[in-house]
Amino acid sequence: MATDAKTGAAAPDATGAGERLVDVEDPRGVVTENVPRGLRPGLPKRPALEEDAWAKIRREQEKAAERELVRFAFYQVDPAWRRLDPEVKAAHRQEFVDLVREWGQKFMIYSYSLIGARGDADFMLWQATKNGDYLHDFAAAVNRSGLGAWLRMPYSYFAMTRRSIYLNRYEEEYLKKYGGSQVLEHARIAINPQGSKYLFVYPFVKSRDWYALSHEERQRMMDEHIRVGHEWPDVKLNTTYSYGLDDQEFVVAFETDYVGRFLDLLMALRHTEASMYTVRDTPSFTCLAKSIGECLEAIG
Repeated sequence: MATDAKTGAAAPDATGAGERLVDVEDPRGVVTENVPRGLRPGLPKRPALEEDAWAKIRREQEKAAERELVRFAFYQVDPAWRRLDPEVKAAHRQEFVDLVREWGQKFMIYSYSLIGARGDADFMLWQATKNGDYLHDFAAAVNRSGLGAWLRMPYSYFAMTRRSIYLNRYEEEYLKKYGGSQVLEHARIAINPQGSKYLFVYPFVKSRDWYALSHEERQRMMDEHIRVGHEWPDVKLNTTYSYGLDDQEFVVAFETDYVGRFLDLLMALRHTEASMYTVRDTPSFTCLAKSIGECLEAIG
């Protein structure tokens, strides 16, 4: 509503007193309001694609729809929340637990505590789903919750699953011996946590020099990288991709029951040739698997 610059009183509405703004309709007869639906009135359609090209695009779209959107959401509570009455805090905790449990029936939500590991984040929710609306609606529900009013999000990483462009020769040998290519293909595009005690998460960016190398040269260096990682079979890597979706190129999440095993693996990977092309792999988070109730009890 406009106001008079001198008096501060409401200025007459350009549409007339009490008159409602008319919803805009696009040429297909769909009410758009302010939500984009693909066409603006009076503008021509894009040139039509040839049928063969469109069929190929549709096949790729269907394959992409099977991949999962992944979010690592890190939360920190306002210290003032700890000074609230115990009954209020208990009500906030129970509401949040119920919220996570409710949405956890629809898509993957795993909770982790960072109490004792970092000073700028208290807990993390690892989320994965094919349905991006779930991520949006769950985040909105968190914002509306009692505890949500006291939470800040110092870190948030958004990514997607996809099959690696690099050949893993250990996987190829396994498939030749045991088969199961269809199961493995699905596993490459789905987040499947192993239930380990610890999860180590960090964003990852490669240099542009890396992408200037030939695919064969990058594969040669990745062979070494994969070989080193294969020496730590009890540390499972989950690689997700963020190109254009967030500020990093990848988000990597390692699962293991032993902190020392992860530390030793990362030290060994620092000595690989591919490591020279790393631009950024921080901040790094040590996350302890806990129920959401345990995570909230730990914050106060």
